[in-house]
Amino acid sequence: MKRLAAVLLVLSSALTLSACSGDPLADQFRSGTNKNYISGDGSVTEFEGDKSTGADWVAETFDGQILESKSLLGHVVVLNFWYAGCAPCRAETPDLAALATQYESQGVQVVGVNVRDSAATALAFARNHKLNYPSVMDIESGAVVQAYTGVVSPSAVPTTLVINAKGEITARVLGRFEPSTLKSLIDTAIKG
Repeated sequence: MKRLAAVLLVLSSALTLSACSGDPLADQFRSGTNKNYISGDGSVTEFEGDKSTGADWVAETFDGQILESKSLLGHVVVLNFWYAGCAPCRAETPDLAALATQYESQGVQVVGVNVRDSAATALAFARNHKLNYPSVMDIESGAVVQAYTGVVSPSAVPTTLVINAKGEITARVLGRFEPSTLKSLIDTAIKG
């Protein structure tokens, strides 16, 4: 009888704990998908009023050019954190390329921030996916990620930041963005 009670207590505890699970990382692990990234849910945060800026950063593009945050002042910037093996990153790449073309005449600059790949892998991805915007390598220095950590941390891959012409962060999307939503966020940054 005591043994049956102990088994029921253990079973009851296990069921209670499993019912409380709402941790997406734990669910990912249990599903066995082995994505190797923390995926966001597409949630959007808009920043109004006293907007924050990231720290200045300098990074190298895939082809060896230097890009600095200071050189982007005066432009609305769409900063997208990604890497080649990230499924949602791959899915949103055509939308980023389309937005780069659509907003080019309005001075909007799309910039990719590769957080994991080697330059060769990133270059191959850029060629295969016909990227029409610059992307910097951030795996070694982490300068770009660090510039925004603690301000609006890019805590998922992909993460997209919208930055106004003054260098102020106006919005963040954690996970794959919805193109119409990102357009709206860009339009707001242009007006603001």
